[in-house]
Amino acid sequence: MKKEKIEKIVYVNKEGKRLDGRKIDELRELKIEAGILAHSSGSAYIEWGQNKVLASVHGPREVIPKHRADPYKAIVRFNYRMATFSVPDRKNPKPGRRDIEISKVCGEALERAIFLEQFPNTAIDVWVEVFDSNAGSRVAALTAASVALADAGIPMRDLVSAVAVGRIGGNIVLDLNKDEEDADDAVDMPVGILPNFDEIVLLQMDGLFSKPEWEKAIALAMKGCKEIHKKQVDALKKKYLVEQKEGEQK
Repeated sequence: MKKEKIEKIVYVNKEGKRLDGRKIDELRELKIEAGILAHSSGSAYIEWGQNKVLASVHGPREVIPKHRADPYKAIVRFNYRMATFSVPDRKNPKPGRRDIEISKVCGEALERAIFLEQFPNTAIDVWVEVFDSNAGSRVAALTAASVALADAGIPMRDLVSAVAVGRIGGNIVLDLNKDEEDADDAVDMPVGILPNFDEIVLLQMDGLFSKPEWEKAIALAMKGCKEIHKKQVDALKKKYLVEQKEGEQK
């Protein structure tokens, strides 16, 4: 019997284009809207490739139970959830280990950005719901949450901008999609930064890089985060320009 020849997937062709037509340093299509929920302190919605994410902020407000309050600063309670229909196989609505882990690392990243010391004995609640997921949902959640916090008027050192970089087929690329995450040699590294300070506030990695790959990947992540930061700022500006225009027309 003849052995069937297995075709090797070419994730980046000779022209430097990926399977979805993007260049190695190109983001998926990204749309951000600020202030879309009426009954929250601040909110934001992101469409990032196939990902669809909604973030809502409530607070600063009283901590209940009171013994969990910090007399020196606010506490950030980040809640990341994926809708049951957000992935091909129905997701259990109960928070799993992944939801808990993402909630923890995203909350810690935002704590670095917020002037928590201005709000002692309070809690800032951040709720993020993923309605559709296709790789990079944690960085989309963190990016949306940062815009929602700014929309809520909470004082921050900087917005948190986040993106994933990784390796596919021996190439270091920006903003992996699901097919790329499933490559045989795939490495996925979510990165979140404070762009105006070049300070990393989130860094995780699934897989291993060589030192040259690491240096290339982190440089690409910083570049991508700064592109995302511009889109975050534009979304906030657009919201307040619309409000100003509506106020002038009254």
